[in-house]
Amino acid sequence: QVQVVESGGGLVQAGGSLRLSCAAYGRIARTDALGWYRQAPGNQRELVARITSNGSATYADYVEGRFTISSDNPKSAVYLQMNSLKPEDTAVYYCNALVATFPAWEIMDAWGQGTLVGVSS
Repeated sequence: QVQVVESGGGLVQAGGSLRLSCAAYGRIARTDALGWYRQAPGNQRELVARITSNGSATYADYVEGRFTISSDNPKSAVYLQMNSLKPEDTAVYYCNALVATFPAWEIMDAWGQGTLVGVSS
């Protein structure tokens, strides 16, 4: 079993900043990738940013230059620094962990419960 726990959401005015944190817990043998996704009301869940175990980061076009993803792989932790927030960034943000688990090195794609980010104009 792997649990993913997010924190750091909240309400902020446009132009402000927030930092999201996430950690995966359980029988984790290896962390292959960690990422952040978001889902606004009426929309599908979409990728925000993702970072692999070798530090390669991918960003959605709409956050490039404003958001920064970082990770602490031994702790299976990932962070999302969000600057210059816009009202359209309002969504529930979900953390995702792609890990291999003990004892069989089974690959698991685990999700957190989500944390709400609200940006007012």
